[in-house]
Amino acid sequence: MHEFTAEHLPGDDRPAVVFMSALFAGGWIWDHPFHALAADGLPVLRTNEAICALDRQVAGSIERLGDAFLRACDRAGVGEAVVCANSLGGLVAIDLAGRCPDRVRGIVVSGAPGLTADPDVGLSFDRRGSVRPFGDDFGERMVAALFHSGRSHFAPERMAEAGDLLRQPESMVSMARSLKATRRYQVRPALERVSCPAFFVWGRHDRMTPVGPWLELLAAYPDNEVLVVEGSGHIPMVERAEQYTAALRDFTGRCAGALA
Repeated sequence: MHEFTAEHLPGDDRPAVVFMSALFAGGWIWDHPFHALAADGLPVLRTNEAICALDRQVAGSIERLGDAFLRACDRAGVGEAVVCANSLGGLVAIDLAGRCPDRVRGIVVSGAPGLTADPDVGLSFDRRGSVRPFGDDFGERMVAALFHSGRSHFAPERMAEAGDLLRQPESMVSMARSLKATRRYQVRPALERVSCPAFFVWGRHDRMTPVGPWLELLAAYPDNEVLVVEGSGHIPMVERAEQYTAALRDFTGRCAGALA
């Protein structure tokens, strides 16, 4: 797999709201906001594949991931867009806003890495630079890292899908490349290049990418909007779906109004 495929639902003439899949979870993490905004008449698009299902050369570069994401939009005929992304995808959204200001009309970022060390979620690197799950409690560690409640908010078939992906050696190499890319990426200079409206939506109890360092950094950018979601971990669009979607509706409505 070298390219994203995407699900696209056309709507009115407002900029599309486009959702990027996460490192090891596909576009299904956006089920709630994707369908809610489509019902509102907004054009929406989401990529289907998890990032680690892509070619290692693409997965290992924030810039190449952004280019691949835009190609998926191009194939669907999506031009101007509000980009919504979680975790690694959050860095891609920030990068795209700086590189493509004529196309990215707003960004919504959740749980982006780049300011803290990787947490222990049951993954280890081997000598070849690959990543592999370890231990009988791997699934429990991962769920605890992702969700504040300590229980999985993913349907069993989605957990099985992610597990199958994590057992594929090529996916593990792509994941390793992606993790290295997040460590190399310079977040502060990238934020300096963002001129579009930006909304940072973070789970209060995000163990993967804690909100504290981001709140400190974003204090220097008062034009950006910040929402800390109580009772949520790393994936607020799943764990607190109604609240996330309501906030996204408000933000995209104001973006569309500013562009009218």
